[in-house]
Amino acid sequence: MSSKASQSAAIRLQQINSHLSTSVFEKVPAAPADAIFALTAAYKADTHPNKVDLGIGAYRTNEGKPWVLPVVKKADRAMVNDDNLDHEYLPILGLMPFRMAAAKLILGANSNAIADGRVGAVQCISGTGAVFTGAQFLARHYPVKGAECYISKPTWANHRAIFEGVGIPVREYPYWDPVTKGLDLKGLLGTMQTAPAGSIFLLHPCAHNPTGVDPTPEQWKQIADVMVAKGHFTFFDCAYQGFASGNLARDAFSVRHFAERGIELFVAQSFSKNFGLYSERAGNLTIVARTPQIKDQIESQIAKSQRAVISNPPAYGSRIVNLVLNDPQLNREWEENLSTMANRIIDMRKALFDELTKLGTPGKWDHIVNQIGMFSFTGLTTAQVKVMKDKYHIYLTDNGRISMAGINTNNVKYVAQAIDDVVRHQ
Repeated sequence: MSSKASQSAAIRLQQINSHLSTSVFEKVPAAPADAIFALTAAYKADTHPNKVDLGIGAYRTNEGKPWVLPVVKKADRAMVNDDNLDHEYLPILGLMPFRMAAAKLILGANSNAIADGRVGAVQCISGTGAVFTGAQFLARHYPVKGAECYISKPTWANHRAIFEGVGIPVREYPYWDPVTKGLDLKGLLGTMQTAPAGSIFLLHPCAHNPTGVDPTPEQWKQIADVMVAKGHFTFFDCAYQGFASGNLARDAFSVRHFAERGIELFVAQSFSKNFGLYSERAGNLTIVARTPQIKDQIESQIAKSQRAVISNPPAYGSRIVNLVLNDPQLNREWEENLSTMANRIIDMRKALFDELTKLGTPGKWDHIVNQIGMFSFTGLTTAQVKVMKDKYHIYLTDNGRISMAGINTNNVKYVAQAIDDVVRHQ
């Protein structure tokens, strides 16, 4: 801006201030920056040659670069050359073939709930939007007055923000056992048993964020038993199907088991991770209801709310997912891409574990290879994390969660040496 323009701007501001003594927004407090995105910004601003980003939950190649899935590139090209595509509005509930393909993906091709016509689906603004959409519906229509939503401790921070934001009180159930660095099944089931009947429980079907610890199939059956006995409502948040283990059916076991038992439930689905469509915000809320009529009633109320909030969802990301899920050849290629991502992360878990073992790092570290998905809850303390950032320029969240996608063959020894140092001396 020129000196003359700056002077003019200053004069205008003085004139405004002479008429208005205060702003109507003067007492609005500044909100704290989002922890994850602030961490990413700090990493990007760091000029140290050995810096490592273990904070952001996004897949990276062994070269530390974002990866556009080859099958997504194919779908892109097919869409560009499709003269029948336009940019008209989608229906309020979204692209129908995408919605039903997403529901089929999580519930299985042979789902009895789908065959019975009891499954609804709503296209949402990725998984976050799907959780919000479901939470907003529950806040307005869930029949158990004063019902609270139970989220895992620890959990993804947005879960609390979303449910509290729509007016549903939030409590926590024990999940992480700091001694075993595994699942606190006893604490989880105990909370479910003592919670008021009809409470809402938010569960992660696979690749629990932030711990990477998942129940076994037998443990999921125990969880379902208690949920049924207590009449609780099940809300799954599934951000990593296929990305966690590389096997779509294995990662969906819990959801399919609950559905086949006739349990009513919501499933928030994200295609950010398993399609690499982070910025396209392609998501779905799958609804399993008791009857087709109830399913229709739920969809109608969500459509009413969605019309007021976003009017209708964006098309691009959902069209890519729809094309891939409904084309057998592209679907097979997508599963191969999923295996590539899942297997690289599994390899990096083993590589980090092996390096810590070679160093003789104090403590047990087998939880790194036993956990699954993008994240590992290392057990590092806040003080140790600070040294990792300040001394080694390795960026991770204060609770000790690391994104395994940020580890590669070029930095795994450096990361292991840093962990070894802070464990020994902090």
